[in-house]
Amino acid sequence: MTALLAKPRYRVDLSSLQAVCETNFFRLRQLMPEMAAQDEWHILVDADDQPQRLVMRVIERCRYTTTLQLRHEKQQDWLAPPSMEVRLYHDARMAEVVAAYNRRRFRGVYPYPNEQMLQPDEKYQLNLFLGEWLGYCQRYGQSAQPVLIGR
Repeated sequence: MTALLAKPRYRVDLSSLQAVCETNFFRLRQLMPEMAAQDEWHILVDADDQPQRLVMRVIERCRYTTTLQLRHEKQQDWLAPPSMEVRLYHDARMAEVVAAYNRRRFRGVYPYPNEQMLQPDEKYQLNLFLGEWLGYCQRYGQSAQPVLIGR
């Protein structure tokens, strides 16, 4: 007789999520050093001989937060490029994905399966993807604007 093994329920690892969000904050600050003065920043990436660009645009500035829209532009009509909104919390030095693929406000845990086809750790995965995306741009990207250091 075989017993069904119940999969343990997903639990949020808050320290891991915070570490990812802190790393994303510092990556964004490195890629967009003049965020307080400039509204848009372009990072050029040449992948497979196709020009691609990450466009980071400030869509809201508040006293303690800044919200950015990140959009990947590339030359393929058959696939919608990734796009997301990221909120930077300057006092906590964290950056969190607040919107992606026409959804806003991601919960920490989703039941699975669900009608939206979201993973139990969707919020964590989105922030992890943001970190990988920014890391790739740091390693292989080139700023389309001159970088001013030490102003």
